[in-house]
Amino acid sequence: MSVYSHYSKKAQELDQSDQLAHYRDFFVSKNENLIYLDGNSLGRLPKPAVSELRNVIEYQWGQNLIRSWNEHWIGLQERLAEKIAQIVGAQADEIFVGDSTSVNFFKLAFAALKIQQNKSVIVSDELNFPSDLYLTQGLINTSYPDHKLLLIKSRDGISIDTHDIESILDEKTALLTLSHVLYRSAFMYDMEKINALAHKRKALVLWDLSHSTGAVRLQLNESGADMAVGCTYKYLNGGPGSPAFLFVRKELQKELQNPVWGWFGHQKPFDFESVYVSNQDIKSFGAGTPPILSMAALEPSLKIITEAGIAPIRHKSVALSEFFKKMTTEILLPSGYVMASPSNPSERGSHVSLRHPEGFRICKSLIEPANDSKSIIPDFRPPDYIRFGFAPLYNTFTEMVETVARLEQIIKTEEFKRHSEQKPVVT
Repeated sequence: MSVYSHYSKKAQELDQSDQLAHYRDFFVSKNENLIYLDGNSLGRLPKPAVSELRNVIEYQWGQNLIRSWNEHWIGLQERLAEKIAQIVGAQADEIFVGDSTSVNFFKLAFAALKIQQNKSVIVSDELNFPSDLYLTQGLINTSYPDHKLLLIKSRDGISIDTHDIESILDEKTALLTLSHVLYRSAFMYDMEKINALAHKRKALVLWDLSHSTGAVRLQLNESGADMAVGCTYKYLNGGPGSPAFLFVRKELQKELQNPVWGWFGHQKPFDFESVYVSNQDIKSFGAGTPPILSMAALEPSLKIITEAGIAPIRHKSVALSEFFKKMTTEILLPSGYVMASPSNPSERGSHVSLRHPEGFRICKSLIEPANDSKSIIPDFRPPDYIRFGFAPLYNTFTEMVETVARLEQIIKTEEFKRHSEQKPVVT
């Protein structure tokens, strides 16, 4: 029996016993010759979102017009917050839904630094998502010129050693900001341990959950988290540019002040008073009018995820990544690929990254095959990372086998040489 026959047989068995298999039919997937492994960048379109948007557009907006604010829309943020709270292990009144991840990060970081008056150090790591670092640099440049940003170095280019975090935190640390799952390597922090280390130094912690939410088990309350932000267009399948969310533990909400004083953060927005009076709860982090169409598209996916349950989703995520990793170790590493994600699944999110000097052109070959092979969509991150995102609600074990076979074939045949090294705007 060939190596692929062995793995194909095992994949079929795993797919047949998969308790989440029926959820695959909940997502639009009309092309049988496409394998989609980029759910860690943009999730698939849920079928119920299509009918929900049609109802919102054609009836609620098209016919009911402004009456729909009171009848359908004004409570939409709270409904979404309740579902996201279940997914991230928080209380509904600790979640605000709206704006972008970057805007929410700015709000919370600014507010946190303002109440940490006698502290002037912000700590992050060199592997953090660049936008979070840009925002932090911008805050120092425009609002907190006496502060400085310290970046923890990685010892292996994949992870950050907890001891290095502990050694850099001190009584001057105002804010520690980290991505729970790193965007390139998928390294996952022990949130509870990091929160405890920061609180020992009386520092606040701001987590970015963008590569976590909907794929790994999160317990913000149990872990003692202070603040968090996250997007909804990856594993939450909210669609391109769907609204982000933020979390603030209840005890902190009256201390933190949203620096963006918009009317939806006002205590009584429809009294149209000329002087700003902030809400005293999570609603104070509102600003402008909520994006109703995007929010409406998100709600059906959240229903699917809460029904499926994060525990089964995480269980399958680990099973998919371990199956892929085992094949990669046996078949691909001897061909020149390098594993760029943690080997321990408890330290890994729901994607696996491989490195190769020809990473970009290999990625192009997967997406645009030279023969009648299936198109496989991962994504590329500089300088040479190919990321494979495993979305348990619609990815299968058979797709793992097909993907590894194509990766080996592309190297053996040098198919990647068909493609230019010129990169498009979006990779």
